[in-house]
Formats: sequence, structure tokens, C-alpha cells
Amino acid sequence: MTQSYFFKDAAWVGKKERTKSSFSVLRGHFEVENINKVSLNVLGLGFFKCYINGVCINPDTFLPLSSDFEASCDPAGEILAGHRIYVPQFDITPFVKVGDNVIALHFGGGWYTHKCRVFGLPKAVYCVSVECADETKYFVSDENCRIAGGYVSDYNFVTFETQNYSNWNDCFDENFDDSSWEYAVRCEALDSEYCATDCPADALIEELPIKKIGVGKAGIIYDCGQNTTGYPVLNITASAGENIKVVFSESILADGSALDMSHAHGQTFNVISDGKGRTVQPEFTWFGFRYFEVIGDAVPEYVKVIHADVPSASSFDCDNETLNWTYKTFIHTMLCNMHTGHPSDCPHIERRGYTGDGQLTCHAVLSVLDARAFYEKWMQDIGDCQDTLSGHIQYTAPYIRSGGGPGGWGSAIVEVPYQLYKHYGDKNILSKYYENMKRYIDYLEAHSEFNLVTSDKKGEWCLGDWCGPNILYPDRDITCGEQQMLLPAPMVNTYFMVKTLKKMSEIAHIIGKDEDIGIYKEKAEIRSDAIRGAYFNTFDGNFIMNVQGANAYAVDIGLGNEETYQNMVRYYSKLGYYDTGIFATDILTRVLFEKGNAELAVDLLMNNGLQGYEHWRRNGATTFHEYWDSNRSRSHNHPMFGAPIAYFFEYLLGIKQKEGTAGYKSLVIAPQATSKFGRMAGSMKTSGGDVSVSYTKEDDRIFFRIEIPSGTEATFVYSDKEYSLENGVNEIFIELCR
Repeated sequence: MTQSYFFKDAAWVGKKERTKSSFSVLRGHFEVENINKVSLNVLGLGFFKCYINGVCINPDTFLPLSSDFEASCDPAGEILAGHRIYVPQFDITPFVKVGDNVIALHFGGGWYTHKCRVFGLPKAVYCVSVECADETKYFVSDENCRIAGGYVSDYNFVTFETQNYSNWNDCFDENFDDSSWEYAVRCEALDSEYCATDCPADALIEELPIKKIGVGKAGIIYDCGQNTTGYPVLNITASAGENIKVVFSESILADGSALDMSHAHGQTFNVISDGKGRTVQPEFTWFGFRYFEVIGDAVPEYVKVIHADVPSASSFDCDNETLNWTYKTFIHTMLCNMHTGHPSDCPHIERRGYTGDGQLTCHAVLSVLDARAFYEKWMQDIGDCQDTLSGHIQYTAPYIRSGGGPGGWGSAIVEVPYQLYKHYGDKNILSKYYENMKRYIDYLEAHSEFNLVTSDKKGEWCLGDWCGPNILYPDRDITCGEQQMLLPAPMVNTYFMVKTLKKMSEIAHIIGKDEDIGIYKEKAEIRSDAIRGAYFNTFDGNFIMNVQGANAYAVDIGLGNEETYQNMVRYYSKLGYYDTGIFATDILTRVLFEKGNAELAVDLLMNNGLQGYEHWRRNGATTFHEYWDSNRSRSHNHPMFGAPIAYFFEYLLGIKQKEGTAGYKSLVIAPQATSKFGRMAGSMKTSGGDVSVSYTKEDDRIFFRIEIPSGTEATFVYSDKEYSLENGVNEIFIELCR
């Protein structure tokens, strides 16, 4: 859609030149004769807060949602497939009055002005629609609007915000006299597609109490009880001209005497007081933290938790606290990384929509959260960031220059639509991106040697399995290097190409492109042969010495011999914990479940060694870390190791779709690893309704309670027995073998 569809003949307006902080306040007027319905379409770049007669109508949001804005910042040598801007729409009827009304926009910052990708001067546009008895009147932004600088005096989206109230007059309500302000100037319109979306925006989720835990070298240290995203609300008691500084960190020193600055990530909130006793909070950025130090005369009231307003769609509980913690903590970590319409790698250091992390965790997220609209919007971002010349998929969507590699990152163009289809049953998402998928396969072929994917775009990273642990293999005389990745990147990249081709064969059949199936199967076989020839040792049946999940990669795409899987089982049974990076952790866990070795999969998930989920839990973590080794992690808020949570539902509870089906309309309920637990219960919200499974052991029997929503076909399989399930509640007792 075009600008005029949303904004009629409104003009983009702003200041004549960029200021240090880039923030401005724009004021305009509109008349209302009869209060029927008044609507507002509005944009302020990069973020905006909108006030109608002094009332903020979008507090604690970061609007508009993230996008690629326009073509001015495409990566060198590439032409991205699309550029769009998402238009927030509001019903402002409750905020208007008969007569003169004032709209005020405080705007600037965000990715739009960030040094990584500066698009242009901050600017704004709006259209107020007033429905009268027989017509609709429109009031739009133009050069009659007044504009002045805002109170945000210095700013970096990912690290800090400074607010200066020294010479600030509150100017958002209708009584403020703006006649001394300059007129706004017309700005160049965005060359972009204007869109509406139902993707949930950021919102205030909860308010956390805070606890004073000590006095640091400069100020008072507080704890909000969990690693989270958002900001504290401060009562400023400082005299005019005095500075208040808040420093954030994810951890404190062991003795509690100071913040651990290695996990502060440069995050600060600064306020210059006007002596009027204000209550303030950051307005145009959030922080990732648990602890914060307040330096100066200010008292924090509480912490606002801010992230995308995505509801839970699942439950899980069992008699093992490690798994309970892992489930709950993944959800919390994931939500902390859902901001402005895309999933991020971390909520502080980078905040980018990495396609690697995002495609990896997509199945788990859609299993536990009601995130369909969120991921459909992000999928559009991924499609937009494909190079029309080569088919290259960027490492982040929306595009911000970052690191990654082929396969594990770019395969998001196939994996995310595939998971959306599997979870919700709408094959239109597959048709929409099918040509994008084909172009990406062409890209991988163009970056291959001897049928192995060996490179990515010139000058960029070509990573394999990122973030493996710092581990010694004394029996193999191996020590992981600085990047902790022992697996050759071409093996990992080519695995993802094979896996992607196999899914494209399935997708082609689903959408009626059967003529393409043979092509994909042939390509997959050629690439599989290349992996086998380059990395398989026929002497012992191992790939890459069977370390860091190498054999799991192979088994997952049908490679190796009868020893390959058994070697993997023996190795991890002896090791007892994960030695894997982000991709292999997921692949290894799933392969074990698929092969019926749920016992070993659960042992790895529950291990109480020096690394893993239990290691994090015992050390007080409230979010997943970037590395298994907490002491080495840059970030203590990374969701990527959460991909196996999908298998809590698919295998432990046994809520599995029948082969060849989608949308959870046809199920096989087949719980695994019940010998490990005395009880387990969980549920998933599906497109047809809630599916729930629970079991408890009573003496020599195990009691199952299974609820199937109306219209869903289901069978129950356990201990080589199969039972038909009815819609509604099913109760089944099974005698345990002794």
C-alpha cells in the first residue's frame, strides 16, 4: 500500500538539520465538532511517543515495528527484495474533546539513526480521521506544524539515553504556547511499501519490586530479582543542574560490593535534573539487566518489564526441577528477546534479528507461545532482506550488518515458513516464499566447491556451529580453540543445504510443485555424497572423530553406517553432557528422541555437570546464557540453546503430528522416557484447541489423562499398544512391567 492510503495528503515533516540527539517534538492541531469516532495513523522515525491533549497513547512501546524502512542502506553490492514501514493505527476517541485538540509527537532514534545503518534525518507524518455525521474530515501533518528539540539530549539505541530537563518546558498538552517554535519543514517521503500488521508490539508486561542490596563505590545497588528487559522508574529529588546516572548489569561481583562491569554492556540511563521532583524513565530504549546502580539523588520505585505482548500457549510441569526450570526460563529468555517485531539474539549488545538464532528456535517458540503473527511479520522481514541479484539471505532481518554464515543462517527462508505451516496448517505461507527458497538454493550452489558449501558473501564470516563449549578431549589430544568450533564449517553449511533440500521436496508436494521434487532429491544426494566423501571415516564409522555432535549431523540426513549412531550413543553416554554448539545441541537431542533413545536425551537435558541447563540453574541464572560456560559468556540473555524445549512436548509428552499432516489436526500421543519421571503434565494451544497430556505413576500402574480438542483425530501409543482417543478427556491405566 502507498503513503496516501494511510496518510491522505499528509507531508513528512521534521527539523531543518540534525541535532546531537536527533530527537524533536512536533505539535499540530485538529478540530472536533462532535465526538463520534476519531482515528489516527502516525509514524515518527525511528521511534515515537504520541500525545493527544497531553495524554500519551502509546506508553512503554517502541513504535513503529522494526523494518528495512527504505533502499538507502542496502548492503554493498546487493539489492534487497523489499522495503516497508509498518503503520501504527489508534482509536483516539477517548482522548479528544469538542473543539481544538493538540497532537504532539516526540520522535527520533532507534535503528533509523543508529550508526550501523543511518537512513536519514528523523521525521514524522500523521493523519487524524474525524468521523462526522455525513463525512470524514482529515487533519494531516504539514509545514504548519511547530517543532522544537526534545528533552533527550544524547542517545545510542543499544547503550544509553540521556534526558536533560534543565531548560525543558512540558509541551505535550493543549495549553502549551508553541508560537515561539519554528515551523516544521517538509522532508522527503519514504520510498517504501506502507503496511498494517497484527504483529504484537512491545508493552508493559509487569512491574517488578526492587530490593536494595548494597552501597557501591558511587551509588546504591538494587536487584529486581531476575534478568529481564525494560527499565526502572525513578523519582528524581536532585537539585537543578545535578546529574543522575543509572548503570545496568546482568550480574554483580561475588561479594555483592559492585556491579560486574563485564556484563554491563555499556548500558546507562542519565538524567540532568531541573529541580522539580520529576518521575522519569527511559523513553526510546530498553535495557537488559537484573542489577542496577543509582548514582545521584534519585530513588527507584520499581522496574517495568517491557517486551512484545506475546501470550503463553503452553504449560509444562514434572517431578524434575531442571526440566521445569529449563521450560520456564526458555520462555522468559525468549520473551526478553522479542522486541519491535523481531526475535533477537540478545536484548542489549546487538538486539538484532539473527536468522540463525531465529530459525533454530522457531519450532520451540511456536510450541510454547502464541507467536504466529509475530513470526509471520518477521518472515516478511527475512523475505525482504534477500538479495535480488544472488539470492543471498542476510544474517539479520531486518538487515543490520552482522556476522553469520550460509546454511545455518540463510536456511531461515525455508525453516520459518515450514514451521509456521506445520504448526498452523496454512500452506499459503509456503507458496508465498517458495521462489525465495529456490533462489537461496541457487546461492548456496554458487558458493560451493566440490559440492560442499565453502563460502558466503566475500568479506563476510562463514561460520559453522557457533558457540561450542570450552572443553578438553584428552583421549583425542584436542582442545577447542578460541571460537570453540571443531566441526568444519563446510560440513555444517552443507548439512543445512541437504536438510533444506529435503524440506523443499516436502514443500513442493504440499503446494503442488511435484515436478520440482526430483530436482531437490538429486541435489540432496549429491551434497550428501560430498559430506560422506570429505568427512566420513570408514575405519571407525565416525564423522570428524564423533565430537561436538558430528555424528548426529550425519545421522539426521541419513549418512554413516550402523556404527555411526551407536558410536554417538556410546560417546554421549560416557561424556554425560553436551559438548555441542547451538545447532548440534538441537540436532543431537532430536536424533536421540527420534531413534527411541529418550533416556540418553533426558540425561543430557538434566545433566548436573560443569555445563548445561542444570549448571545455569544451580548458579542462579534466570535466563539462558550465550555460552554453556557462564564465566565466558558475553551475554546472559540468549535464547538459542532453547531449541530442544520443543521436544518436551513432541517426545516427553508425546504430542506429535501424524506424518504428512499439519496444524495439529491429526495426532499420535506417544510419551517417551516415562521411566525417568513419576509424573508429568503439559499442554499446547493448537489451531483446533488445547491438547493436554499428563501421567502419574501409582504403585504398579501408570495413569494417563489426555484431552483432545473437538475436530482433532488422535491415537495413543504406549508400550507397543495403540488406543483410539476421543475428543474430550481420555483416561487410560496401563500396568507397568516388573
